[in-house]
This record gives sequence, C-alpha cells and structure tokens, in this order.
Amino acid sequence: MIERKTLKDIANDLKLSISTVSKSLSDSYEISESTKKIVKEYAEKHNYVPNKVARTLKTGKTNTIGVIVFNISNTFISQILEGIHKGSQDEKYDIIIMQSRDSIQLEKHAIEVLSMRGIDGLLISPVAFNSNYQQLKDLQDSGIPVVLFDRVNHDLQTHKVGVENEISAYEATEHLLNSGRKNILHITGKNIGVAEDRLLGFKKCLKDHGLDFDPNLYLECDYSKHDEIEDSIICKLNYLKKTGNMVNAIFGATDDITTLTLGVLAGMNIKVPEEISVIGFSNIRIPNSLNPSLSTVVQPTEEIGLVAFSKLIELVQSKYPVEEFETIELKTKLIPRKSSTL
Repeated sequence: MIERKTLKDIANDLKLSISTVSKSLSDSYEISESTKKIVKEYAEKHNYVPNKVARTLKTGKTNTIGVIVFNISNTFISQILEGIHKGSQDEKYDIIIMQSRDSIQLEKHAIEVLSMRGIDGLLISPVAFNSNYQQLKDLQDSGIPVVLFDRVNHDLQTHKVGVENEISAYEATEHLLNSGRKNILHITGKNIGVAEDRLLGFKKCLKDHGLDFDPNLYLECDYSKHDEIEDSIICKLNYLKKTGNMVNAIFGATDDITTLTLGVLAGMNIKVPEEISVIGFSNIRIPNSLNPSLSTVVQPTEEIGLVAFSKLIELVQSKYPVEEFETIELKTKLIPRKSSTL
C-alpha cells in the first residue's frame, strides 16, 4: 500500500509551518521560489494529495467546471472537449460532462444536477435559441458564471465562443456556385444556435450571384429526433426528384448532416459529384477515406474549447458580477475535395 503524506506530515518533515506548506503548494507569492520548490518536490515524491473537501470549505470553491454538450459521441464535440480538457489540466480544474441529447428537458436536468454538485462555472452548447434561459440566468445571479460555446445564438449576457458562421457558409456556397452548381439544397438543424447565421450566409451568397432563395431547396432536420435525420433527407430528395426540381448540389450546415448526406446519396445510387456535389461543415478525422473524399468547412474545435474554458476561468476568478462580455468568432478553413470537384 502506498503511504500518502498529509499537509501536517510534510510540515513536520521539512520543519516548516502548515501555513507555509499550504501556501507553497498553492504557489503563493508570499513564499520564496526556493521554498516552494522544496515543498512541491517533497509532496510529489511522497504522493501528497490535497484534501479537496477541506479546501472547498475554506475557499468556497470546488475547482470543478460543468460542461453540457448535445452529444459526446459527435466528432465535432469530442474535439471541443479535448480543448476544454487541455485547459482544465493547465489550470488544475476537474470537469463534469453531461449530455442534453438535443432535448430542452434533458438540458434543464443537466443544469440542475451540475448546480447541485457545486460547480464553480458552467460551459454549455445550448440545445436551441434561448433554451433554459431563465435557469442559466438564475445560475449566473447565484454567482456561478456561464460561458456559451458553438451554439451561441442565445440572449444570455455572457462570453460566447464560436466561429464565423455567416462568412463560412457564404464561402462554401460560393465554392459550389463557382463549380457551376446553382440548384443547391441547404440542409440544417431545426432551431439550433448556428442555423440562422449559416442560412444568412447561404442566402447572401445566392443574392450576390443573382440567384433567388427557393424555400423548396431548404430542409430543417429535427435534432431531437436524431434517428430521423437520414429519413428526412431521403424524403426531401425524393420529393424534389418527383416534382422535377432535383438539385445538383447539397450544402450541409452541421457535422452530422454533411456526413450523413454522402451515405444517403450512395444508398439512392446518386453519383457524387457527377450528379450532386456535396460540401458542408464537418470535422471528421478521415474525410479522405470517404468515397468520394468529403469537401468540408473545418472548424478550429480544440481552440473553441480552450478559449471557452479560459473565458470561463476569467469569470470564475474575477470580481462578480461582470458586466462586459465579448462574442469571439474564430475563423474556419474551407477544404475542397472530390465530393464537390468534377
């Protein structure tokens, strides 16, 4: 069995006061660098583990951050969580992750559970525009700061970290238009926090190229019924084919939609890109392994997570309440591949 030293043991062994040892381990400016070095090396060598319960009672902080995402298995989300994890390691915070499964009720439950767990702050990618607004506002008012990431179309006044959605959608649409594809189906998620800006970018690009937006070439998929997304795409394409308005390009506004679209088209024996070109937001790690390789708008996922975490820690460590917030929009990268290039 490994013997673990207590704070008192380290103080006795090094002939120092408990206060000096505690401040050394907390990297206090009151203690010399040489003393801190001796204490930290001794503590590490003897497997010292801080008593988090005692520290919480003393400081009122748990050094724990709550994170709510819509789906941990989503590649895009898992990459953001990697960034949050890196930030938490650097700042020595624990994280508790919960899923909303794109359900407003499950999101509400997750906020309640994390609040009861005594978190110092919350990172959340909201299910929908203004979902659980009052609950998040109450959390802020109680002294627990909240930062939004990815789906930042929400009225909560706080730091928000996402990407340049409108510009990115404009560039992806323009890529299709410049490839000679003008009959473009735009597929997005219903009422999710990135849909509006990406639709704006899509419409603006069409207008700038002298084309009207056709509501028939627009599909909203219900993310709360994830298993039905594929069926929705199939039904839409069959309807367009039946009415003689078949598209020659598809722009997917989310990671799931973009990658699912390739499978749908393959199942319908539609050739990509010969009959229909495909491009969209996607952060899958193996786009070149798909057949054909998938053209994508790649988002800086780890950076989103890291920046969101750092902004939350700023709030946690600041004098509360804070009244000035910023919305950070990171740049994306358009990578054309065979799915959109003849």
